[in-house]
Amino acid sequence: MVNNRIASLMLHTSPLEQAGIGDAGGMNVYVLESAKRIAESGVAVDIFTRATKPNLPESIEIAPGVNVVHLEAGPYGSITKDELPSQICALMSSFLRYELNRPPGYYDLLHSHYWISGQLGWLISERYNLPLVHTMHTMAKVKNQALAEGESPEPQSRAIGEEQVVKAALALIANTASEAASLVSLYDACPDNVYVVSPGVDLRTYRVNGGKKVAREKLKLRSDQLMLLFVGRIQPHKGPEVLIRAVAEMLSHTPALKSKLRAVIIGGPSGNGSKEPERLAGLATFLGVTENIIFVPPVPHEELSDWYRAADLVCVPSYSESFGLVALEAQACGTPVVATAVGGLRAAVADGISGVLVDGHNPKAWSATLQRLLLEPERRLLLSIGAINHSSNFGWDATARGILDVYDKVLSRGSKSHLSVV
Repeated sequence: MVNNRIASLMLHTSPLEQAGIGDAGGMNVYVLESAKRIAESGVAVDIFTRATKPNLPESIEIAPGVNVVHLEAGPYGSITKDELPSQICALMSSFLRYELNRPPGYYDLLHSHYWISGQLGWLISERYNLPLVHTMHTMAKVKNQALAEGESPEPQSRAIGEEQVVKAALALIANTASEAASLVSLYDACPDNVYVVSPGVDLRTYRVNGGKKVAREKLKLRSDQLMLLFVGRIQPHKGPEVLIRAVAEMLSHTPALKSKLRAVIIGGPSGNGSKEPERLAGLATFLGVTENIIFVPPVPHEELSDWYRAADLVCVPSYSESFGLVALEAQACGTPVVATAVGGLRAAVADGISGVLVDGHNPKAWSATLQRLLLEPERRLLLSIGAINHSSNFGWDATARGILDVYDKVLSRGSKSHLSVV
C-alpha cells in the first residue's frame, strides 16, 4: 500500500531559518516551497533537519501535510556545515530511532538536498530499501572552476562525497540543462538518471503590487534615487564586492551621480564569508563610496518584495549559481536583473528581454552596463515588462509537478505503485 509520504533530507540548514543568514539561502526556499506544493497535491512531506538548539519539538507541522522533523546529532549550534559530515552516524542513529515508531513502508521515497544530506540518504536508502532522489543545489567541482579572488576551494572530501551520492541515487534532479550537463561530464552521472526541473518563484508574494512608487514610500526611500540592489548571503562567491567596485568605477567617471546613486546590500555573513560584511564596509571606505553603499540585514519575504520593487536594477554578480532564485524573485516584482552569465543565471534571466547578462566580473564592465541602464529609463521599462512575462513561467506549482513526475518514474521502476497525485 502506498502511503504517499516522502522523506526529504535537508541537514545543514532548516526550512525554519531566515534565508540570507548563515547557511540558509535559496535551497531553504526551494525545499519549503516545493514541499508545500507537493503536499497540496496529496503527497505529504517530512523534512528532516538537524536540531540546532535544545527543547525543539521532534516534529512540527509548518504547512498542511508538511512537517519538519528534528534529528539530534552533535552539540547544539556549534557545528559548522564543513564539520557536519562527522555527525552522519549520529544523524543515522537519530533517524533510526524516529523510524522505529513508524509502521513499515511509512515512506515511499527519499529526496536529499545537498551532498551531506545525500550521504545520509545513501545509508537510509540501503537500510530500508527506499529509492533515493537527490538534488545537488551546488557542486564542489563546479564551484572550484569559478572561485572569487582569495576564495578557498571546496575540499576534495566534498567532491568525493558528491561522486558517491551520484552513484547511490536512482534519480538526480538538476535545476537547469547546464547543471545536468555538469553532473554527466564532471561526476559521470548516467544521463538517463538526470532530470531537469526548474525552480520556481512564489508569484503570490513576488509581484508588481503597486510598483516602485508605492514600495519606496513604504521603505521611506527618495523617489529620485538611482537604486541598485543585491540580495543574498554575504560571501565572496556571491560577488557583492563586484557591485561595490562597480559603483566606485561609475562614480569616478560620473561624479554627478554621487548624490543619487545607492547600492543596497541585503544579507548576512555565511560560510567562509563570516568577516565579509566588515571587509566590504572597509572596502567601501577605501574606495570613497561609503555613503553610496547601504547594508541591510536579511528581511522576511513580504518586506523583501518591497525592496525588489523599489530597486531600479537587481544585481546578481555570482561566480556560479545552480539557478539564482533572487533573479526570479526580482523579475516577478517587475525589476530587471543584471547578472553574471554563469550556470543557471543564463536560464533565470532572459538576456536582453528581462535583464542583462555580463561576461565575467570586471568592475569596469559591470559599471558600464549598470550606468547605461540607469540612464535609460525607457530601456528599463521594456526590460521590466519582459521580466514580469519571463518570471511568470516559473511558478512553484510547475516545479512541484516536475518533481512529482520524477518520483513517479523512480517508483515505477520498482515494486512500489505510482504516487497518487490529485
